[in-house]
Amino acid sequence: MKIAVIGTGYVGLVAGTCFAEGGCDAVCVDIDAGKVERLKQGVIPIYEPGLQDLVVANVAAGRLHFTTDTAAAMQGAQVVFIAVGTPPQEDGSADLTHVLNVATTIAKYMREYTVVVVKSTVPIGTCDKVAALLRDATDVPFDVVSNPEFLKEGAAVDDFLHPDRVIVGTDSPRARAILAELHAPFVKDPEQVHFMDIHSSEMTKYASNAMLATRISFMNEIANLCELVGADVVAVKRGIGSDSRIGKAFLNAGIGYGGSCFPKDVKALVSTGRSNGHAMEILQAVESVNDQQKSVLARRVFDHFGLDLRKRTVALLGLAFKPETDDMREAPSLTVVKKLRVAGAKIIAYDPVATETAKVELGNSVTYATSWRQAVQNVDAILLATEWKEFTEITPAQLAEATTCRVLFDGRNVYDPQAMRAAGFTYEGVGRL
Repeated sequence: MKIAVIGTGYVGLVAGTCFAEGGCDAVCVDIDAGKVERLKQGVIPIYEPGLQDLVVANVAAGRLHFTTDTAAAMQGAQVVFIAVGTPPQEDGSADLTHVLNVATTIAKYMREYTVVVVKSTVPIGTCDKVAALLRDATDVPFDVVSNPEFLKEGAAVDDFLHPDRVIVGTDSPRARAILAELHAPFVKDPEQVHFMDIHSSEMTKYASNAMLATRISFMNEIANLCELVGADVVAVKRGIGSDSRIGKAFLNAGIGYGGSCFPKDVKALVSTGRSNGHAMEILQAVESVNDQQKSVLARRVFDHFGLDLRKRTVALLGLAFKPETDDMREAPSLTVVKKLRVAGAKIIAYDPVATETAKVELGNSVTYATSWRQAVQNVDAILLATEWKEFTEITPAQLAEATTCRVLFDGRNVYDPQAMRAAGFTYEGVGRL
């Protein structure tokens, strides 16, 4: 089957590459000619484990192609994916400009029946808008399908190749059969593909991310209360996570969530509720808790050293919003840097992957180290912001040997408090005893 994927951002590039790995003839389209040429050479614009190897292998096998020519990409394609960005607007609603512009382009080049799949994360009702636009612009038969992505950054390739579930919104038997065939290489059981109406499919994407964000903010609220009442949130997590009705996933307390999905999608769902006369009170609280939680590490520093940090140097371990990605969007580290810099602190930061991305966001407001050992030398405090494996494997003895600093603020609760304190560190986690 030939498919076209319009947009080579995070979602489009992973989808196009993985569909090619599954046997499709996949053509990925982007308006950035330089980016397209780099992709042809196997140079990818994001850090995602395993993705570069798949791109190189499938380009070499002739199943994966990159172009700026939408007309050529769509020629003979049974399925065309819309996989462009939907950035938040000032009111939190999703900006559909790129999605609708792509739909206009698709209408221009359709020559035979085509399944138009909206892969971008879009508000409920967007597929209706795409379908209306296509109906007004062409007489060529088509079906519009909602097929949201559920990819974790840092594990996107595995998530796509071995999905928990595939969500497909359509009322067309013809489109349903094509999407079932398209996803067959990736599912062990056809029941993993959940067919539903389009509005429910669009809602499922937002509801899934909102639920996960809610669990994170809930545990951060519990962690903050643990500190006040003398409880340990890690023990609490172990206790409630063993309940089969709750489970263990997304119960880690820390300094809040970031990235391209949770913040944007929570805002968009709140905006959708507002525009329909329904206040999403729980999600508003989720968002508020998360915004406050991003300041936890800065508050730890202020409580320890005072508000004037002009003579203080701080090591910041981790810049990306989570491990195994270079994504800095909505990263808690950005809040930490901003607040500490305003107070006059000098910051030495190290991230195994995200340094170049961080330079775009932070410029020269921080000093960039080339290793964690270099970062922690000659500092007054050490802050852990991202739980990279490289950091979680640091032993108390190794840290003590690398620096004379004995103040450690663990924003991801990866270290054993007693072990760190036994090694001479003043240790504070989030909700830890």
